[in-house]
Amino acid sequence: MERTEEGSNMTRVVADISTSIDGFVGGPNDSRENPLGDGGERLHEWVYELDSWRTAHGLEGGKTGRDDEVLAESNENIGAVVMGRRMFDNGEGPWEADPYEGHWGENPPFGVPVFVLTNHSREPLEMKGGTTFTFVTDGIESAVERATEAAGDGDISIAGGGSTIRQCLEAGLLDELEIHLVPVLLGDGIRLFERSDTDGIDLERTRVIDSAGVTHIRFHVDP
Repeated sequence: MERTEEGSNMTRVVADISTSIDGFVGGPNDSRENPLGDGGERLHEWVYELDSWRTAHGLEGGKTGRDDEVLAESNENIGAVVMGRRMFDNGEGPWEADPYEGHWGENPPFGVPVFVLTNHSREPLEMKGGTTFTFVTDGIESAVERATEAAGDGDISIAGGGSTIRQCLEAGLLDELEIHLVPVLLGDGIRLFERSDTDGIDLERTRVIDSAGVTHIRFHVDP
């Protein structure tokens, strides 16, 4: 798949995700009712009171500062999003007769086209605020290609979960990875990295920003 380029600006494929010290991006026993798994909310407590997160979710008030700047920066040039089925609804099998419309209600915070990796076909789901979920059944390369076409001059966000980010790395499609390292130990759950074809991939650390509740580490993925 070829990347689009406008002058000196090239569409980037980026991922950022909160991770525990022991490498988990979600707790065990995740479900539609418990989407982040047992204890998984702890990974995102640094986000919930930030101004940029609250604004994107239609809430007023919030903290500003370096963490808020990092979060806002990660969202400022996103033209399309790719996510896994597990992130969308914690499901795996065929869609129900009246399928679930995702964890974010009728006005999701994305505001751009979202491409959901799944093994089961489904008609696109158009929501309020500019978000349309399109369900992709032919793999990560197809999802990223369709997202690139939809993004225009914007970047592609690989929103998660861990499996989707790993697939993007394995396919050689990811340009940048930012890990928000949270000082907790979950002990079990959904890992960001398992044994896979990501072995041997080189990352170049390009930025580290530390704060009381989280350390932001950005990596460039060597081609």
